[in-house]
Amino acid sequence: MSPIPVRVGIVQRVLPAYRAAFFDALAAACTGGLSVFAGQPRPQEMIASGADLHMARHTPADNRHLLGGAAYLCYQRGLLRWLADWQPQVLILEANPRYLSSPAAVQWMKKHGSGVIGWGLGAPVLGGGVRQWLRRRFLSQFDALIAYSQAGRSQYVTLGLLPERIFVAPNAVAPRPTHPLPDRAAPAAPLTVLFVGRLQARKRIDLLLRACAALPESLRPRLQIVGDGPARAEMEALAAQVYPSAVFLGARHGAELAPIFCATDLLVLPGTGGLAIQEAMSFGLPVIAAQGDGTQDDLVRPENGWRVPPGDLTALTETLTEALSNPLRLRALGAESYRIVSTEINLQQMVAGFEQAIQFVLERKKCTS
Repeated sequence: MSPIPVRVGIVQRVLPAYRAAFFDALAAACTGGLSVFAGQPRPQEMIASGADLHMARHTPADNRHLLGGAAYLCYQRGLLRWLADWQPQVLILEANPRYLSSPAAVQWMKKHGSGVIGWGLGAPVLGGGVRQWLRRRFLSQFDALIAYSQAGRSQYVTLGLLPERIFVAPNAVAPRPTHPLPDRAAPAAPLTVLFVGRLQARKRIDLLLRACAALPESLRPRLQIVGDGPARAEMEALAAQVYPSAVFLGARHGAELAPIFCATDLLVLPGTGGLAIQEAMSFGLPVIAAQGDGTQDDLVRPENGWRVPPGDLTALTETLTEALSNPLRLRALGAESYRIVSTEINLQQMVAGFEQAIQFVLERKKCTS
């Protein structure tokens, strides 16, 4: 892609640590500069902040969190002041109507003849025609939309938005691997199953422990759990009851994870989230992941793993049985995982999706000016 010769602004409710590498990579392509306006999460969200950017700029927002649960809203004070200071020619906003300051930012950009891009998960069907109409009206204010996945793009098209204005930037947290596919030894029982993530209730480690315990004796794996968090003591107590051989390794990051991935046969993430999936796939691991918001649909496919219904112990147990019964197939699935993150879904491809959307908006503005 050609360099982006304009100032770009990105508005985020929060700036999680796992997004820092992406924003810096995108900033490298923006010769006019890139500034991220983002605030702090609520304490209970336990989101690690990634405010330490190197190529991109970060301007702190004053987040005002309103209500909670399904009624949660957020207002970001200082947004218009940041826009006036930074003067972006293209602004990228989270396409979420719960963020109350966004409409004023869109109006400011349009008043100044600048482009606005929405970035979101997609638009699943809502109950009632009025709600769908309101969502379409909200999304129609953007000059272009960036979806996390092909599933999200299809949802925007189904809602009635113009396909040529919708771009896909695969949800990635790591660059394409520079190391070769690990040369694993022939599989030998017991196989090793790995969980990587924050230890909290929504990750459903309890399901993984119970599913392993429900397997036939000959298939029960060596279970390793990497991570820390508020549910660790509870999960260790449960493991002592139902699957005593499970090993809790604590938090590991970066290079510490590489030897663990190389000594593993299968990654299993039975709850929400899944930042470890792409990195594990870069080490040739097949994956079992819970079906979520659609962002994993492009990453975990029948060719490299399984998606299971969330909270379904029976489905998870049956899938583990299928996976662990055929170790040689796991190797083939893992090779496909490596191919996917090498060629299709990685940080470079995510940046390319944003570049395409920005260039589209700049060309459109040029044609209408």
